[in-house]
Amino acid sequence: MATRTSSGIGPGPITPDGCAVDFYAQLPPAGEAEIMHAAIPPASTVLELGCGTGRILRRLAELGHSTLGVDESPDMLAHAADLDTVCSPIQALDLRRSFDAVLLASTLINTPDLALRAAMLNTAHQHTTPGGSLIIQRYPPERFDALAPSRGERDGIRYTVGTVHRDGPLLSTTIEYQAGGQRWTHTFTTRRLTDQELANALHNAGFGPIRWLTDDHSWLAATPT
Repeated sequence: MATRTSSGIGPGPITPDGCAVDFYAQLPPAGEAEIMHAAIPPASTVLELGCGTGRILRRLAELGHSTLGVDESPDMLAHAADLDTVCSPIQALDLRRSFDAVLLASTLINTPDLALRAAMLNTAHQHTTPGGSLIIQRYPPERFDALAPSRGERDGIRYTVGTVHRDGPLLSTTIEYQAGGQRWTHTFTTRRLTDQELANALHNAGFGPIRWLTDDHSWLAATPT
């Protein structure tokens, strides 16, 4: 089991990595499914690793794809009862089938645990068809470097970034979320991941060159070699 570097506080269930289930159940889609939809063939089979409450996966199904979600939190999956899901840690998954596209969103690739990152990419490779695509959402290095204490609001949700501590490529902070009269905090550590480091990690897991899907290099695709 990977070392946990995150914790969370607030009403309702909290996942092992500190995510507040009731908060994520309220979080609206932010165009993630449309980015993936544009990068894969119509009516693709899609596996999302770390699907949470199904926020992205549900929209992909609406766009015509055949979907399956995986998450280690049964509390998260309780909010995705309308979708096909499997409860499992990503690194332990073995479905004995492959998909046209595998999604690793929510900047999971920026985990500070290098062994966990390698295991997630190996799982993705194992479940991606030859010629298929792994789609990844990454925290861009420039945004990582610019993060500072701040406050903001989006879609009726208030965000407060607390103290930011950097230790080489690692960044630790606490973010407070307020929505629907409730408040949660999430303390976590994330790892800065350059384009070359990401390319090397993908190569080591058996994927080819990166195809950038967005101008800010926050979304990318790669194909198994």
